[in-house]
Amino acid sequence: MKKITVVALVLAVVFSGLNCVNNKTKKMTNPLLQKWDTPFQVPPFSKIKPADYVPAFEKAMKEQNDNINAIINNTEAPTFENTIAALAYSGQLLDKVSAVFYGQLGANTNDSLQKVATELSPKLSGHGDKISMNPELFAKIKQVYENKENLTLTKEQAYLLEETYRSFVRNGANLSKEDQKTLQQINKELSLATLQYDQNVLKETNDYKLVIDNKKNLSGLPASVIEEAAETARANGLDGSWVFTTQKPSMIPFLQFADNRMLREELYKAYLNRGNNNNKYDNKKVLAKIVNLRLQKAKLFGFDTYADYRLQNRMAKNANNVYTLLNQVWDAALPVAKREAAEMQQIMNKEKGSLKLASWDWWYYAEKIRKQKYDLDEKELSPYFKLENVRDGAFMVYHKLYGITFSPVNNIPKPHPDAVAYEVKEADGSHLGVLFMDFHPRASKQGGAWQGEYQSHYVTPRGKNVSPIVTVVYNFTKPGAKTPALLNFDEVETLFHELGHAMDALFAKNRYPGHHIPSDFVELPSQMMEHWATEPKVLKMYAKNYLTGEPIPDKLIEKIHNSKFFNQGFINVEYLAASYLDMDYHTIKEPLKGSITDFEKEAMDKIVLISQIEPRYRSTYFTHITGGYDAGYYSYLWAAVLDNDAFAYFKETGIFNQETAAKFRKNILEIDGTQDPAVLYRNFRGRDAIVEPLLENRGLK
Repeated sequence: MKKITVVALVLAVVFSGLNCVNNKTKKMTNPLLQKWDTPFQVPPFSKIKPADYVPAFEKAMKEQNDNINAIINNTEAPTFENTIAALAYSGQLLDKVSAVFYGQLGANTNDSLQKVATELSPKLSGHGDKISMNPELFAKIKQVYENKENLTLTKEQAYLLEETYRSFVRNGANLSKEDQKTLQQINKELSLATLQYDQNVLKETNDYKLVIDNKKNLSGLPASVIEEAAETARANGLDGSWVFTTQKPSMIPFLQFADNRMLREELYKAYLNRGNNNNKYDNKKVLAKIVNLRLQKAKLFGFDTYADYRLQNRMAKNANNVYTLLNQVWDAALPVAKREAAEMQQIMNKEKGSLKLASWDWWYYAEKIRKQKYDLDEKELSPYFKLENVRDGAFMVYHKLYGITFSPVNNIPKPHPDAVAYEVKEADGSHLGVLFMDFHPRASKQGGAWQGEYQSHYVTPRGKNVSPIVTVVYNFTKPGAKTPALLNFDEVETLFHELGHAMDALFAKNRYPGHHIPSDFVELPSQMMEHWATEPKVLKMYAKNYLTGEPIPDKLIEKIHNSKFFNQGFINVEYLAASYLDMDYHTIKEPLKGSITDFEKEAMDKIVLISQIEPRYRSTYFTHITGGYDAGYYSYLWAAVLDNDAFAYFKETGIFNQETAAKFRKNILEIDGTQDPAVLYRNFRGRDAIVEPLLENRGLK
């Protein structure tokens, strides 16, 4: 997942009433406001305190406000350079401060940072509204836009002009004064509600622990999983016990291997009910408020639904196109999932008699089927997926494709002590950027996996390239006292996935800050990378037994490929169910008045979701739709059509064909966000993407 911060082209003005630090000495020593004399100018993370953020934001907002006023007060005729480019460059300090703050808020949060976020969120939202609704600024933008046919612009400049004008219109520049006030209030309430939703999910995740005191209840679990549970118990002051959490690296192995069905049920239901426990962290009313505010916002702009408003500037364009794709894959996937469930029920009948397969049984019996049908056991695979080996394998793929290298850097500030840093260099040894990697769960980190940037690439007005500083954040299985971190196969693909996002950011050659990549295109580079993870040539490069150093045997590779379509019904159905849920929330035409629980049930009944499968994300912990993927969770499927079609091109020419790689880099990785994504894809592939490779690769055709 790429963290999508919804950054309007403008973010800030000065707010009186911010809790600023008035002491001039303290302002001068605020590390966020100083030039960073660090290797590669990375943020001096350890020197930055929670109290530094508000005054830094205040200073940054004032600076951008001054830059905006300079555009407005310029007496020369509006041009691309003095209006559009000047606006794009107006918030460099604010971008710098925001990148550090929101990066830390996701990966290294605490109560102090969450309080700062709560204080700043509505103020930043309101400030962005004031600028995007500034009539004098918009008049200048509109004048340049209406004169675009007479301008000599590069493709990037033409796209930036188009996106700037659209952004202002979409953010209220053409609304009446009264409607603008309403929109400002909606945006303020939305910023607080989405922040509260995410914080509730984190707190619910951190609060739950399944404590096991009887060793008999560990039956079926691999030694490495038991060891990690003991480590978690010791970290929580529960020596002699074993602790499992709703973090996926802890939960999924338990669901896969634990013989105790009652405990599997308890743990899985705790996961499903996060944000749905009728306590102070309950998200049902919070989500209802978010959904209704979004609908109200869409109607201000004349749209029937929020999805209509949101999809306008994505590749999908409208909800009908999204539902058409979802339905096409659903119709192929649901029968496969039903067959999988029937196979599991047969095994369960032999073992448990009259018991019916439930959602908390799926992983457990899927493992049995994997062993039975493909002679493949997750326990057999994991010794070959030592974290460091998988990471190095992904690095080798990028080296073979593009010639780049990853050099460890030790004497550098890091976002968290657990993180590791690399200098990424071009084939000729020149500096490309910095990559941070942060692998394991902790209480201060949001769940899931994502890529972000502490500094995005752009070219300064004086022509200097600003190098990207990129981070990838995971929540992988931790190493044990006696074993290294051994990844499951989902985690292997996730490592490759997020590195795909990272390289998209590192390869960027956009000139102007703040380039826009639609969410249904942004997943193309990341999902493309997942294909290399399972290629036999690549497995031989990185999959080595952590005890013997021996590469993965051909027989095991053959088993992996024979099981290529294993569990694809489940994988597609649980994803699609969440995608339908997201779209259904955002295609309502009237405010939601009933309960979230009832709405979700009706949505799942409508698609006839089988009872043995739950949506990948339930309503009360669906953080994708509060993090930029609102009316957009379908994006992974839309991008999957692209990535499967694109990888087919690599298969035709050779998976390490450097000419094809150079074409992908030149036409997509370097310039996405600077031109229409449909055009970029056609320039790479020579045609539009087709859906057949996706269906074939998932065994759905």
